[in-house]
Amino acid sequence: MSEQKRKGIYLLPNLLTTAGLFSGFFAVVSSMNGRFEAAAVAIFVAMIFDGLDGRVARMTNTQSDFGAEYDSMADMVSFGMAPALVAYNWGLTELGKLGWLAAFVYVAGAALRLARFNTQVGIADKRFFQGLASPAAAAVVSGLVWVGVEYDVNGTDYGIVVAIVTGLAGLFMVSNFKYNSFKEVNWHGKVPFVALLLVLLIFIVVATEPALVLFIVFALYALAGPINTFRTVDKVTLDDVVGDHEEDADFKSAKRNDVEQPSDEQKNG
Repeated sequence: MSEQKRKGIYLLPNLLTTAGLFSGFFAVVSSMNGRFEAAAVAIFVAMIFDGLDGRVARMTNTQSDFGAEYDSMADMVSFGMAPALVAYNWGLTELGKLGWLAAFVYVAGAALRLARFNTQVGIADKRFFQGLASPAAAAVVSGLVWVGVEYDVNGTDYGIVVAIVTGLAGLFMVSNFKYNSFKEVNWHGKVPFVALLLVLLIFIVVATEPALVLFIVFALYALAGPINTFRTVDKVTLDDVVGDHEEDADFKSAKRNDVEQPSDEQKNG
């Protein structure tokens, strides 16, 4: 009799995912209490944990279907709901319906982005993301809030700007704009000594004005997608902006089954 496989989940990567989920939840609670700087920082902390859990799982060979699904659910909270609610509580409340609609566009964009990413695992080009990744979109929205708090800006005075940034971040997530994933970078290879000095310089620059620098970096990254698209195509079409270049995996599977399985008339001759 074969020994029954032991059931359970891997602790370390799921613990990191839980920490990211907690950071997103903490951001929501902090924004409800008017602590917007803490809320914005918590979303950036969630980004750190989100980057660690997958890498730790691969390094320790503890990947699992449960971990992948749990990570996706945590991302929806930390990079979908949390940034939208933080932006809404900070600068969209005075806009009425327009405010919560802009926040909803972001939430829906994050949900669709994560669903599309999950269906494309294993078949998509790993060098690029199709659409703005949800952590980067969250960094743009929460970075805007963080900058506003740092410079004593009342978010409701610039509600239209907050709504535009939040809505565009949501639309960019479901777009076909291609963003570099930086996964082809060889982190194990050797680099010149000057590269270490440049990294130290980057840390110093970020430490001087973390809110402003991080917001500018992620805002430029978000704009890089449409700029590269408009530069690399002769004539921009709707498929270059939104829609599916390739058929959905479920649709292709269903169509293949229809082709392979003969109809009742074919069976009867």
